[in-house]
Amino acid sequence: MQTGATVIVPTRNERGNVAELVARVADALSGREAEILFVDDSDDGTPDEVARIAADASLPVRVLHRTAAERTGGLGGAVVAGLRAAAHDVCIVMDGDLQHPPSTLPVLLDRYDSGDVDAVIASRYTGGGHSAGLASRARVWVSRASTAVTKAMFPVRMRDVTDPMTGFFLVDRRRVALDALRPDGFKILLEVLVRSELRVAEVPLAFAPRGAGASKADARQGLHFLGQLARLRFGKMSVFAAVGAFGAVLNVAIVWALTAIGVEYIVAAVIAAEVTIIGNFLLQERFVFHDMRAAAAGFWRRFATSFAFNNVEAAIRIPVMALMVETWGISSPVATAITLAVAFLARFVFHSLVVYRPRRIEPDHRHAAAHRVEEAARSGELVADTGALRIIRGLDRDEA
Repeated sequence: MQTGATVIVPTRNERGNVAELVARVADALSGREAEILFVDDSDDGTPDEVARIAADASLPVRVLHRTAAERTGGLGGAVVAGLRAAAHDVCIVMDGDLQHPPSTLPVLLDRYDSGDVDAVIASRYTGGGHSAGLASRARVWVSRASTAVTKAMFPVRMRDVTDPMTGFFLVDRRRVALDALRPDGFKILLEVLVRSELRVAEVPLAFAPRGAGASKADARQGLHFLGQLARLRFGKMSVFAAVGAFGAVLNVAIVWALTAIGVEYIVAAVIAAEVTIIGNFLLQERFVFHDMRAAAAGFWRRFATSFAFNNVEAAIRIPVMALMVETWGISSPVATAITLAVAFLARFVFHSLVVYRPRRIEPDHRHAAAHRVEEAARSGELVADTGALRIIRGLDRDEA
């Protein structure tokens, strides 16, 4: 008996590819029980095009359009929404730009029907697969480097995976810990593999040139990927630490530069502190606590709370730094670095518990606040699900 499946297609401004994609998917899955579910984050009328094509399609075609306010998690968030809304438990995720050939769909399903796997990955790096459809040699190298880094960071989970960066894969959603997924950007398969116990197989993928439209890959997505790797491997605190380390280096550099031109070191320390306080907050908003912003207070209140705390912390830290310079003879840049390191934990605790505290917590979670810092440090972020905020415990295993 052949398995029924939902083909989940996350789209953003892919109107020009809808008709061809539906036709090719319908042809590839002819005779099978299947549906196509577009999860759309577009502003170009893609949902209207899907509705038009669906009227004459030979298989069910649906569209779940997410408004601008609902587009959390980027492409990964769209995939998770699709997994929840799918009519079938077996779901195949593929791009809407025609780079993932629909002819591979029955290959994925046939491999799953063998009965010994929970996920089947279409890989560019196994069998007869290739990545000829990537736009440039530079992107080929970036893809291969990203794959190597990912496999190095997750050697156990990725031991049977040659292409964890692919966006074309089949998964049995009954085997996926959906509530544990915290998507951010393009690499949803990485989230699925790391946060769920899955038996995995691969089939070759001939990666094709894109159809209509333009690629969404850019440097910002690269930063998202690096942040995602850090969160998955080391937890939220690691990303907070990376931002803090950048701020510390900037702080020390400002102190050094200003004292080098004759500015008194206390004044230099104050200037450096204010610059890095603002910079760190903006980076934390974007890369550390981005998933907690919707449930927390508004931007300016978060900024004011963070700014006030960091200035109080600086008001305490700077006199301590001065004492180290004046009494112990430590150089001002070194004293600055030491006091910043000591302040790191206090900043993380305060931001997790206070700055990004949810406005409302359900009664069932009245005891959760005591564990929020622990959860954040262990890659447990606050996750919004059906309007309720739940604290999801991160990976407890040594190898995730």
